[in-house]
Amino acid sequence: MSKLVINARSTAHRARTAAPAVPPAPRWAELAAKAAVWTTVPSGVWRIAFGFGVPVGFTGATAARYAEHQPGWGTVYVVVLSALAESLAFLTMGLVRSWGQVAPGWIPLIGGRRVPPLAAIVPAALGSAVLTAMGLVSLFGGWARNMAEPDSPRGFAALVMTLAYLPLVVWGPLLGAVTVDFARRTLRRR
Repeated sequence: MSKLVINARSTAHRARTAAPAVPPAPRWAELAAKAAVWTTVPSGVWRIAFGFGVPVGFTGATAARYAEHQPGWGTVYVVVLSALAESLAFLTMGLVRSWGQVAPGWIPLIGGRRVPPLAAIVPAALGSAVLTAMGLVSLFGGWARNMAEPDSPRGFAALVMTLAYLPLVVWGPLLGAVTVDFARRTLRRR
């Protein structure tokens, strides 16, 4: 193949995959996106440990019910749930990186194509709203009700579980802040 054809193809590929001229994300948005990713890690680690049978403080009938499936299908469930949560949290990084504006080339069918801003903004805004609502419900009574159940962890085990799940409360607001910044940067040009 001639150099001219190869250069034409690589130029066309670069033009197709080049990120749109959008201002870069501010430092605070980068940090908020990274923090959003980390909010799911403690609960994921706690769940996976629980899924593999590490005693985390549940007692009575609840502990017996969980023990029937861990290790086993319960383990698969908590690993998949933790991986899904972390994957969804990681998508927040797309709002501050170029791959949120141009799909990475390795993705079948859409690789190298521009991502319409609303295709990222709408799901991110909905996710932020749902996560924020869930966090507020947990903060204002939901968590306390769950921890008041007779078979729930007590003492140090309850503290560890609470500390593992507490970062999830800020996932929604962090995602919301990064989404607003992404919308401001990408929709401004229209």
